[in-house]
Amino acid sequence: MLARIGSVAHVGLMSVAIEVEVDVAEQGFPGFNIVGLAGKAVEEARERVKTAINNSGLDFPGKKITVNLAPADLPKDGGAYDLPIAVGILAASQQIPVNGALFYGELSLDGSLRATKGVLLVGLFAKGGSIFVPIESANEAAVVEDVTVYPVRNLQELVDHLNEVKPIEQIKHIEPNELIEEAVVDFDLAEVAGQEQAKRALLIAAAGGHNLLMSGPPGAGKTMLARAMPGILPPLAPAEALEVTRIYSVAGLLDSGESLLRRRPFRSPHHGISPAGIIGGGTNPLPGEVSLAHLGVLFLDEMAEFPRSVLESLRQPMEDGVVSIVRVAGHVSYPASFTLLAAINPCPCGYLGHPRRECKCSEKIIRKYRGRISGPILDRIDLHVRVPAVETDKLNAQPSTLNAQSSKNLRGQVINARKIQAGRFAGESIYTNSQMRNKQVKKYCKLDLETERLLRLAVEKHDLSARSYFRLIKVARTIADLAGNADIAVEHMAEALQYRQIN
Repeated sequence: MLARIGSVAHVGLMSVAIEVEVDVAEQGFPGFNIVGLAGKAVEEARERVKTAINNSGLDFPGKKITVNLAPADLPKDGGAYDLPIAVGILAASQQIPVNGALFYGELSLDGSLRATKGVLLVGLFAKGGSIFVPIESANEAAVVEDVTVYPVRNLQELVDHLNEVKPIEQIKHIEPNELIEEAVVDFDLAEVAGQEQAKRALLIAAAGGHNLLMSGPPGAGKTMLARAMPGILPPLAPAEALEVTRIYSVAGLLDSGESLLRRRPFRSPHHGISPAGIIGGGTNPLPGEVSLAHLGVLFLDEMAEFPRSVLESLRQPMEDGVVSIVRVAGHVSYPASFTLLAAINPCPCGYLGHPRRECKCSEKIIRKYRGRISGPILDRIDLHVRVPAVETDKLNAQPSTLNAQSSKNLRGQVINARKIQAGRFAGESIYTNSQMRNKQVKKYCKLDLETERLLRLAVEKHDLSARSYFRLIKVARTIADLAGNADIAVEHMAEALQYRQIN
């Protein structure tokens, strides 16, 4: 008998319908074959499925079993096909009726289902239908509206449901906005001594999603400033949370029972990372750090220590907000609209320009060190700020005496600026000023004659690129939003110019 069971495959963040055809033949030698461009993990499903069926007290047919995963030209890998294959075998051997729902999940040898990555994408794909998924991953799909999610504990429980012996209670829909949380403030900016210009730049970067590079000697507070960034970022909007959680779901990085990523990502990879680690890759390409930082922050501490190949691979995602990974078997794309936050020393020893410490680096060594970060990468960074050595009298001073604003107060300013941007970009596929394309900059960032004259003078005097021209306008737009001004004024553009790198 032939049975057809529905399932899903993921190509990047795109889901494709898979039809699992199972034939249990009355004639021929007993065997169990899987065809349809199955990977190693799918081939191993033969042993997992057979043992799981037997250990569940069900009858595994001792006949010739052929499983076809259609379409045959699409590569399939992973353990998520275990459940549909098992259901197909039981349906083809007439132990359960055929069901029109989608089945997705990895089986243990005892018949129970393991947490399986990509369940959120299954829920999004199956809108208007029903899905049977592992109970440990069911909460992922429960945040999707208009889909019936059945959390399955084990194979026997599923068989009893399909045979109408004991129904599985569907999981209730979970509202995304009930799960989203504000970031925990590990480092309060009020505790950072001095560095008012760097704090201001951090505020602008958080408000508009702009890239920021901090340069200064060791111990000046660059890393502490960066670690304080999550504390001033706004909470994820429900649409943003779903967008980010899709990436973590397909990468298998959600905890068991977790349904949604609750806070904005903050990724801080070590400088020994490979290009594949930062961009993504593998035989079946998985998202890298730039995608895991989507709508959040990618922090590169000691940026100049990262391999040149890694830094150069950031060019395309920094510009386009998307990373494309090409392999022989095909290509996938992952979103990568992140805020780059980087910290560097002014020279290898770190003390160039220090008021009390002598720099021991030669000019040749300094040029070589600075040359590790190419011009095109620096041109894609909106805010460049110097973080000088902290004055001794500020180290023991109380935050109140320094008039330092807390992260909570700054977060309030960022949230207000983001609300302005949310209203501005309603109907657009972007969330922040930094994501604007040139066409949108011209639409939403009108400049008066005086402001335009200042910008043109700076561009011509310092021979800035066209990219720098538009990025300056975006930063000025964010500064105006922080001030609550509808129009970009001269003072907003003048401040934006202070943060631009001038060669």
